[in-house]
Amino acid sequence: MPFPRRAALLGALALALTACSSAPADDATNDDDGGGSPAPSSSAAGFPVTVASCGTETTLEAPPERIVTIKSSATEMVIALGAGDRIVGTAFSDGPLPEGVTAPPVLAERNPSRESVLDLAPDLVYAGWESNLSDDGAGEREGYEELGVSTFVSPSACQDPAHQPNPLTFEDVFAEIEEVGRLLGTPEEAATLVEEQRAALEAVTPTGEGLSALWYSSGSDTPFVGAGIGAPQMIMTAAGLTNIAADVEDTWTSLSWEAVADRDPDVLVLVDSAWNTAEHKIEVLESNPVTAAMPAVQEGRYLTVPFPATEAGVRNVSAVAELTRQIDQLAP
Repeated sequence: MPFPRRAALLGALALALTACSSAPADDATNDDDGGGSPAPSSSAAGFPVTVASCGTETTLEAPPERIVTIKSSATEMVIALGAGDRIVGTAFSDGPLPEGVTAPPVLAERNPSRESVLDLAPDLVYAGWESNLSDDGAGEREGYEELGVSTFVSPSACQDPAHQPNPLTFEDVFAEIEEVGRLLGTPEEAATLVEEQRAALEAVTPTGEGLSALWYSSGSDTPFVGAGIGAPQMIMTAAGLTNIAADVEDTWTSLSWEAVADRDPDVLVLVDSAWNTAEHKIEVLESNPVTAAMPAVQEGRYLTVPFPATEAGVRNVSAVAELTRQIDQLAP
């Protein structure tokens, strides 16, 4: 089977993001007083807005004009909701934006320092992982809130079971879109995006019925795989695939190669990232004696998904559609 081109998955979302994307903020926008920031696209009539994520509450008195995003899922969410021109810095990109989408200013390759974030005078810091806003990341949320900087973390990434979706569903993803739309002052854009994504998801015909699958995220000696309650499980279920690690009540988990071989998945979903490419994962699978004998490896039954689509966000629906397309292309 020809190796599926990773660019195909990016295309489904590119038009939507391009339509909402605009040029990044210019030098005036980065002044400390924020005088060059463009006006929010929607009325501030709904403000102040108070939202809670991962147990932390924040209030915005007006739509944020200076936004810092950490992780691709957060960056792409803001762009898709028409507020990309208000992003003054991004960090921890998991991969390229879809072709045609204007990239916002890059603050750091991984977690930025607290000082570098504060230097941009943001009024909102939006993170895709709870750990992004910690002592080991860009600084604790409490510290930002004390300085009047609002923070928001994707609810799907909450680490406390009391705040973590179990399991994550597309309704949770759509709820985050709507909540971030309220936070940004773009509720109409959020409602439109949710309507479009619902329709796109309903149009997908699951093609993986009867097929078991391994979601191979990272790792060589011991694979880190999609477990039973997170985005990988949600995406595979929508595509009709049965996750061989669905019995693990976690978002991701470690699973020995021996356990993988014993469960003998019909197809292998390979997460493609710059630091651990799908091509590298194939080399690992084909060079490991334990997995090389698996029929899925011998017959090249590989599916691919880019890392930015593997966490809750605006790419999940297109990931389902692309996986079903790739399943159709598998040799019978």
